[in-house]
Amino acid sequence: MALTTDDKKAIIAYRIQKSALAMTEAHDNAQLKHWSLVANRLYYAVFHMASALMIDKGFSTKSHAGLICLLGQEFVKRGLLNRDDARLASRLMNMRQAGDYDDMFDWEEEDILPLFPKTKALLQKIESLIALR
Repeated sequence: MALTTDDKKAIIAYRIQKSALAMTEAHDNAQLKHWSLVANRLYYAVFHMASALMIDKGFSTKSHAGLICLLGQEFVKRGLLNRDDARLASRLMNMRQAGDYDDMFDWEEEDILPLFPKTKALLQKIESLIALR
């Protein structure tokens, strides 16, 4: 069953809201110096915003890696995002995986803090590409 325009708008709005909440959680956890959790939340902020973009543009993915791959294939290739944007999304995904699953490993403040402005800029770029809001 295909989604109606209203359904798409509702899902997009929800995912944008989840992205904003993930950024708030990243900031909150940075105050607590929970750096691996901050990496996780930065990634999910991008993930949810990129998911909103995919719904808007009619793309579907079944995995996190597929979503990041589509960002490159569909949006960098067309010049809507640049290679650094795609690299940041991929880096955040890898950081989230390392922080969540690698044994005896934690991210540090110097790894994470520089990513806040870059992530915020990427979120703004992705959101600007979403037509249905």
